[in-house]
Amino acid sequence: QVQLVESGGGLVQAGGSLRLSCAASGRTFSNYAMGWFRQAPGKEREFVAAMSRTGANIDYANSVKGRFTISRDTAKKTTYLQMNSLKPEDTAVYYCAATGGFYRNDRAYDYWGQGTQVTVSS
Repeated sequence: QVQLVESGGGLVQAGGSLRLSCAASGRTFSNYAMGWFRQAPGKEREFVAAMSRTGANIDYANSVKGRFTISRDTAKKTTYLQMNSLKPEDTAVYYCAATGGFYRNDRAYDYWGQGTQVTVSS
């Protein structure tokens, strides 16, 4: 089992920045690729970013490419999502998740955090 806890969400004005954190506990953090997803009200959950176990492979949704950066600190067992130039359409609940592979498909992820709300005002 892997337990994931997100933090860092909040209310920010358009153009601002936030950094989300996802702290992992349980099984070996380095065994898992990590992903970030988000779900806005009335919409399906969508892929945001993913990083492989070693960090060698990184993938971003087109909607966030160039604005968001995923990273991980293996020693701290923490994954981060730095979000810059935020837009109102980035408003959603953001989830981190862990998987044994490297995927955009949320069904491939085995463990999920509880989510953290990000609200971007115009």
